[in-house]
Amino acid sequence: METSRIEANCIDDYHLKSQLSRVSLCNIHLTTISIRYNNLTMEEITKLASKCRVATPHDTVTNSECVYTFNSPYTSDHGIVVNLQTFVGSIDEMAFTKSDDSEPGLFVRICKQRVAKTSDDTAMEGNDTAATTAATKLGVGVEGGFQSDQEKYETISTYSIVVIGKGTDGSSTSVRAELPYNDNTKNDFPMAVSQSADSIIHHSGLAVQQDLSAWELDAEPKPVSKYAENLPFVENGVKVSPTPSDWKCEKSGDNQNLWLNLSDGFIGGGRKNWDGSGGSNGALDHFIETGEKYPLVVKLGTITEDISTADCYSYAKDEDGPVIIPNLKQLLEKRGIMVAGMQKTVKSTAELEVELNATYAFDAITEKGANLIPVAGPGLQGLQNLGNSCYMNSVAQMLFSGPIAELSSRYGASDGVTSNPLLEVSPTSASNDLLCQASKLSSALTSGLFCGPVPDSVEVSDSSSSDPKHRVAPRMFKHVVGHDHVDFKTGQQQDAAQYFQYLLEKLDRAELGAGDRLKSKDGSDSILTTSHLFSYKTESRLECEADQLIKYKEIPAETMLSLRIPMSKATTPDIEMPDLKKQKSEESGEEGKEKKVVPTVTFEACLDEWSASTTIDDLRWPHLQNSISSATSRSRFVNFPRYLLVHMQRYEIGDDWQPRKIEVNIEVPEEISLQDLKGTGPQDGEKLVPEESEGGGEATSAPAAPTVDEGALVQLMDMGFTMNGCKRALTAVGGSNIEAAMNWVFEHSQDPDFNDPLPEGGAGTQESASSDSGVDEGVVMSLVENLGCFTVDQVRAAVKHCAGAADRAADWLFSHMDDLDGAIAALESSATAGASSEPKTKPPLEDGEGKYSLVGLVSHIGKNTGSGHYVAHLKKDGKWVIFNDEKVALSKDPPIQHAYMYLFQRNDTAGSPHPAY
Repeated sequence: METSRIEANCIDDYHLKSQLSRVSLCNIHLTTISIRYNNLTMEEITKLASKCRVATPHDTVTNSECVYTFNSPYTSDHGIVVNLQTFVGSIDEMAFTKSDDSEPGLFVRICKQRVAKTSDDTAMEGNDTAATTAATKLGVGVEGGFQSDQEKYETISTYSIVVIGKGTDGSSTSVRAELPYNDNTKNDFPMAVSQSADSIIHHSGLAVQQDLSAWELDAEPKPVSKYAENLPFVENGVKVSPTPSDWKCEKSGDNQNLWLNLSDGFIGGGRKNWDGSGGSNGALDHFIETGEKYPLVVKLGTITEDISTADCYSYAKDEDGPVIIPNLKQLLEKRGIMVAGMQKTVKSTAELEVELNATYAFDAITEKGANLIPVAGPGLQGLQNLGNSCYMNSVAQMLFSGPIAELSSRYGASDGVTSNPLLEVSPTSASNDLLCQASKLSSALTSGLFCGPVPDSVEVSDSSSSDPKHRVAPRMFKHVVGHDHVDFKTGQQQDAAQYFQYLLEKLDRAELGAGDRLKSKDGSDSILTTSHLFSYKTESRLECEADQLIKYKEIPAETMLSLRIPMSKATTPDIEMPDLKKQKSEESGEEGKEKKVVPTVTFEACLDEWSASTTIDDLRWPHLQNSISSATSRSRFVNFPRYLLVHMQRYEIGDDWQPRKIEVNIEVPEEISLQDLKGTGPQDGEKLVPEESEGGGEATSAPAAPTVDEGALVQLMDMGFTMNGCKRALTAVGGSNIEAAMNWVFEHSQDPDFNDPLPEGGAGTQESASSDSGVDEGVVMSLVENLGCFTVDQVRAAVKHCAGAADRAADWLFSHMDDLDGAIAALESSATAGASSEPKTKPPLEDGEGKYSLVGLVSHIGKNTGSGHYVAHLKKDGKWVIFNDEKVALSKDPPIQHAYMYLFQRNDTAGSPHPAY
C-alpha cells in the first residue's frame, strides 16, 4: 500500500496510528489521506460546517449508491461520497456535475468491504460446524441448513470527512482534504459536521426507502393499538439512558435489535427472523413471563423527533404485529426519554424485512442447469431482482444491453460509465431523471465494469452470497419509470409487454424534452425517439359488399405486433418435443409423471390469422345514403420497422373467469419474411368510396353505438383480454355490463376478428369528438362520469398527458390526488417548456425489406402475466445467452417455442446502426 502523506502536527499521534492500523487491517485504502492545514484550516472547515444538515427519516439520502453510476461503497477503495448538505451520494469526479457552486463542499466518504469470516470467528459465535458441514436440511440459518450471509461474512466499514472542490478548469473535481471519521476522531469535528455525518451513515437510505415504499403498497396499513390508551404503567423508577451504548438486553446482554417495554421499562432483544438472524427473543420472553400484561414495545434507535417513524409492536395475541401508539411520546417521557434531538441509529423492522427478502435466494438450493456455461463482461451483466422485478430486468436487458445498437449508442457509454451527456444533470435531480437513470443502467450493462469473476457453474448461484461490489440493482430506474403508475410502482409482478410499451412512452416524452442533452448524431434538427425504432403503421382495406367500393385507411403507428394464437390450426406432434417445463417439473418432483403432449401452432399461422380477411356485419355506409351492408376487412403493413417486437397472446380467460395460459408451442423460425404482408394502397381497377362522402362521416353500425364504459373496459382487460376484444364485447352489450360482456367474450373469443380494431365508426363505435387540444372528448366525458370525483378540466389534462389512454389517465389521476392541481400545473408548465423541442412534423417512419432475424426473447413461466417469472434470451455474437436476473450464461436450448415476446431485427440494418442515435 502506498504510504499516505500526513501534513499536520496537531493531531494526536495515537489516533493517527490507530487509524492507519485499522485501514491496514480492513484492507480498505483511504487514498492519500492528507490534512493540509497550510491552505485549509479547521476554521475554514468550521465555516463550511454551517451548510451541513441533519438528515431526518423523511429525507432522501443516497448513501448506498452513486446517483450517476452503480458505484457503491463496496465497488472500489474510494467508495462513494455523500454531500453533507444535499445528502446526495456520488463518486468523487461527479460530485459537482452541473453545479454552479464555486465553493468546496463537505462530504462523508463511505467505504465498505465484505470479508469472509474465519473459522475462529464462526467458532466464537457457536457456528464452528456450520462452515464445514454440508447442509442436510432445506433451510437457511437453521441447524443442519444452509449458512446465511450473516454467518459467512462480515462487513467492515470505514468513513472519512472529505472536502471536495472544483478543479481549476471548472469542470473537474479535486479532493482538498480528507480526515478519518470514527468514534475516536468524531469529537475533533464541529458538532454540525459529526451530527450530519452520523445521520447519513445511519440513515436507511433511498434504496431501502424505495423498496419499503413498494413493500408498504402491498401491505395492510398499521392499526392503532387498542391497548395504547389504557396501557398499564409500572412505577418502578426505571429510567432509560440517552446513550445508545448503554442499552443492552437484560436477558442476554446483546446490544443489537433492542426493544423497550413501554409498561415496565424492560429492555430485551427482538425476535429471530426466519433465516436465523435477528435478536435473542428477550423482549417476547419477558412479555410471556409477566403474564402477557404488558404487550407494547418500541424499538430503541428508531425514535426521533418525528415520533411517527418509531417502530412499535404489539405482542398481544389479537394484534401480534406492528402498531401505531398515539401516546408514545408521553410514555417515553415517563422513562426519561426526551425525543427532541434524537436521531435514528438502527433499521426498523420493515426495513430489515425488505432487506431480508431482497437477499434471500429462492432458487439457490435446487437450481438446475449445471451444464450451462456462465459468462460475464460487456453486454453480459446480470441485474439484481428487487422483488418481483424480473419483468423489468428482462425488458431492460433486451433494450439496453446491446441487442439494439442504437439504444446502446444513445444511452450507453463508449468511455467508462461517466461520459454520456445524458448524465449532465445536477446531483439533486439525477435520481429522478429518466434519461440519466436510463444512461446509468445502459452504461453498466454495456461496459461490463461491474461484472464479477465468472463463476465455475450456475448450478448454485446464490445471489445473497455474491459480492456486493459486483451487483447492479436498478432501483432508481424502476422508481423513476414506475413511481406515477398504479401498478409499476408496487413490488408485485407485472406484465412485461405492458411495461415495454409504457417505458417507450416515458422515454419518448423525456427525449423530446431533453434539450441540449440529447442531439441527433447525424446533424439533423429533429430527434428520433426510442419508439421510432419499433414503430410501424398498418393499412386497413374495407370493401363494401353492396357495391364493392373500397376504403383505405392508415392506422396510427404502433410499437408492438400482438398476435392471436389460432388453436384451430394447432397440430399434435408425432414425437414428443423438448419440454420447456422439464426443469420446473423436476423441481416439483414430477420426473416420474408422463409428459403431456403439447399442441403446436406455426408462427406463419399466427401471421395468417392477423392478416386474413374478416367479415364485419351491419355497417352503415354514408355513400349509400346510410344504408346497411356488410364489409370485408383486412390489414397489411405500411412500413417495416428496424426492430419488430412480436407479442404472443398466450393467455385466455378460463371457466372460472381467471386468466390462464394456453398450453401451446409456437414454431418460430429464426429468419422470417413479411414481404407478402406489405400494403400496396389503392390498385388500378379498384373503385374507391367517393371522397366527398367522407365529410358526412365514416361507415357506422346500424344501431347508435353505445359509449364504452372505460371502467368496465379496464376491468375486462385486467382479466387478460385485449383492448380491441374488450371494446367489441362491451359495445355489443350496451357499453357497461361486465357480466354480459364476459358471456359475449366466451361466445365470440374464437371469432377471426375478435382482436381486430373496430373500424372507424363501425360496429359499435361512433366518431369521437376531439377538442382543440387534440383530446378525445368522448373519453374525457366517460372518465368524468365513471370516476365521479374529478372535474372535466382535470380529466382532460390527464388524458392529454397519457396520450389518450383512458386507463393510464385514471391511474395518473388517482396517484396524484394529494396535490392534483399542482401536478396539473406542472404538466402544463412542462408542456409549454417542451413545446419548442417537439418537431413540427414527425419524421417519416423507417422502412425497408421485410426480412427479419430473431435476436431476442422474453419468456414467462407461470399461470398468468401477473405472477411467475420472466427470463430473457438474447443473441450475442451469434450465440444465445440467458439472462435470468443475476445469472448470465450461454444457453444450450433457448425456449423459442415458448416465448412471450420476440424481438426481430430487419436484416438490411444488421451492422448498420441508425446514425441519428
